[in-house]
Amino acid sequence: MPLIALTGGIASGKSTIAARLSGYGAVVVDADQIVRDVQAAGSPVLQQMADAFGADILLPDGSLDRASLGSRVFGDADALKRLNAIVHPAVRAESKRRMNEALAQDPQPVVVYDVPLLVEARADDPWELIVVAHAPAEVRLQRLIELRSMERQAAQDRINAQVSDEKRLAIADVVIDTAGTLEHTHEQVDALWKKLTSE
Repeated sequence: MPLIALTGGIASGKSTIAARLSGYGAVVVDADQIVRDVQAAGSPVLQQMADAFGADILLPDGSLDRASLGSRVFGDADALKRLNAIVHPAVRAESKRRMNEALAQDPQPVVVYDVPLLVEARADDPWELIVVAHAPAEVRLQRLIELRSMERQAAQDRINAQVSDEKRLAIADVVIDTAGTLEHTHEQVDALWKKLTSE
């Protein structure tokens, strides 16, 4: 089973690549979605988070107040470490369960693990291939401002909070340049799929 990690900085076009691969039949396991799922209202993970950071990180309906949690951990390395110690093991277990589920349904799937924090949390896992979506930081900054209506400073802070492009590129087996047209990105993904399915 080809197990591929797909990573990239914020606004790097990662979801565009994942969608294209999914269209070809790859099973895409989305780490961000898993994080949301394991932190759902009433989940053991959310309860542990409330115990660690205070019940006021919960909204009246029992779901996570992301802004409140963010203000508590953003820029505080120790708090972020505590949060990751709660969330990462649960995400790891659930992602493994979903990959095994894909394998049970199709003995030869191409599984793509779409994971923003690969360098920080999963770089040493046994990936067959690490694919990095890459666009220069300035391009990504413009996308955050124009497509997500973020203030320039807030967008810059989000980019700065992630690992550097150099660290991501250092672990890449394949780099997909997403700074150009959508067509150019798709052409590179198509070539990658051909390579994955011809071996």
